[in-house]
Amino acid sequence: MTKADLVELCAEKTGLTRTDVAVTVDAFLDAVKASLETGKNIEIRGFGTFKVKLRKARKARNPRTGDEVPVPDRKVPVFKPSNEFKNLIVKQAVS
Repeated sequence: MTKADLVELCAEKTGLTRTDVAVTVDAFLDAVKASLETGKNIEIRGFGTFKVKLRKARKARNPRTGDEVPVPDRKVPVFKPSNEFKNLIVKQAVS
């Protein structure tokens, strides 16, 4: 599903215009990005948590030459689904 598909689905369910829904979706995504950028986690009950994790520095190998390459530590955005959300997905996969 693309952002355009999400906007279309929300517009159909709410009766709002696609333009209004697109502005709202963009505002939500901007708020998530800004929050994670400042180091704040976002927890949406029944859905999951967006947060930033620190990946430690490590050594990797160049597949062509086999040489070791240092990979520095870095921050990465992650999403952890809630148990309620995971259980919903598992029930649908079993059906």
